[in-house]
Amino acid sequence: DRLSVRTFVYGFNENLVKECIQRELLRSGQMYYLCNDLRLIEDRKQRIIKFFPDVEVAIVHGQLKGQEIEERMIRFQNGEIDILVCSTIIESGLDIPNANTIIINNANRFGLAQLHQLRGRVGRSERQSYAYLLTPPKNQISEDGLKRLEAIEAIEDLGVGFILAMHDLEIRGAGEILG
Repeated sequence: DRLSVRTFVYGFNENLVKECIQRELLRSGQMYYLCNDLRLIEDRKQRIIKFFPDVEVAIVHGQLKGQEIEERMIRFQNGEIDILVCSTIIESGLDIPNANTIIINNANRFGLAQLHQLRGRVGRSERQSYAYLLTPPKNQISEDGLKRLEAIEAIEDLGVGFILAMHDLEIRGAGEILG
């Protein structure tokens, strides 16, 4: 009974981030906030705490010790953490049925397959899930980056991996057989 992940591409807006978080918390769900720039990850956590002081927020990224990562992921899986501010370390992670929203900061920096994989971290149950791909202003995004974002936003049905691979092939080209 899974539903496809509703995907939206927006320019970064802090009010939108607050609204997305509030919407997920009101339905007693959990969420990921993906910030792949480790220099900013603590700041993102503090901003969330500032607006939602009663919410349990934790950080997970690849520079933490394995034991810390495991402990936080288990706590997230058990529902003890509401928002996981993370890097792409979650790309191939646990299936958490109550995690129904993902916000991906600077989504224009990711490849099509990676965005599809990250979007797949939510929507692991019968509840509607959402992926918000946040970007800088469109004039600061490459043409290929815009094409990737348009493709991932347009195709949100279940089982679309092959279609996305074809879009990726069109954007990047097939390359050379001997190259």
